[in-house]
Amino acid sequence: MIDGPRGSGPTSSELPVGDAIDFLRLVWAVDHALQRRSKSMAATLGITGPQRLVIRIVGRFPSIHARQLADILHLHPSSLSALLKRLERRGLVRRLADERDRRRWLLGLTRQGQALNRETPGTIEAAVLRMLKTTTKHDLDVTRTVLDKLARELDGADRSRVIGVRR
Repeated sequence: MIDGPRGSGPTSSELPVGDAIDFLRLVWAVDHALQRRSKSMAATLGITGPQRLVIRIVGRFPSIHARQLADILHLHPSSLSALLKRLERRGLVRRLADERDRRRWLLGLTRQGQALNRETPGTIEAAVLRMLKTTTKHDLDVTRTVLDKLARELDGADRSRVIGVRR
């Protein structure tokens, strides 16, 4: 039985669920918080967290190829394409054919997109910046390593299931 703060037993976050479940609990807490903040951003700024991330990256790298952006975001090109179409319809991102290779697209921000490409309170990015101010370089490096390993493991698990490889 879980007693909570006033009882004599452990709270739900203190229960011995095991390292894997405890780690997943934290990952899901971050995911849930990202989703909540993204919805809040959509209501206040008119763009979601993922849309803002695209705007910030395209703003930092004008004339970036769509494939490069997909790689940076760890997205499948078709997922990025849907996101870009929504941003184009809103008049925030523009796509231009690459003059050197007409099959490729270069991305840029419109004037409206540039207006959103600035530090803004209440965004996911602002929360991350506040957190980073209180995080050591060592802790950040370790966190990046662990999250990268997790992403690779999850991607590898997906690939092995699809192609039938046993681990």
